[in-house]
Amino acid sequence: MNYQVVTETVSSQPLAAVRRRVRMGEVGSAWKPALDLVWEFLRCHEGLRIGGHNCFLYQHPAPGEAAMVVDFGVQVIRPFQDAGEIVCTQTPAGEVVMTTHIGSYGKLAAAHEAINSWRAATGRAFGAYSWEIYGDWTDDEAKLETQVVYLLG
Repeated sequence: MNYQVVTETVSSQPLAAVRRRVRMGEVGSAWKPALDLVWEFLRCHEGLRIGGHNCFLYQHPAPGEAAMVVDFGVQVIRPFQDAGEIVCTQTPAGEVVMTTHIGSYGKLAAAHEAINSWRAATGRAFGAYSWEIYGDWTDDEAKLETQVVYLLG
């Protein structure tokens, strides 16, 4: 797939999320139980979410660390009070580099590789966060859309 990698200035986006510390490669087993808790919370708090998508916010680990903090969340329309494991967090505001992946989640790494290639070509540095915004679900994997976003340093 050819990726169009672009830079843009974005505003922060509030999220209802469950925060987990996960090792590299374990996101696949951690996301569903975390998001189940978020969706249960949102069903009890009508009006907090209007059309928001699932969003995974990654805090990049320090060099040599095996685990990272991930907020498995859903976009919401306003900040709210934390409730148990559900935290109110937000994606960072600022200059970002991003691309859109269309297709299977199993091939999402290619979008990250495209952004890393852009970084190598431009010499720009990443900030402390990246995130993925998952578009509306469809059984047709060829139509799945995921936005991959990296904060620039």
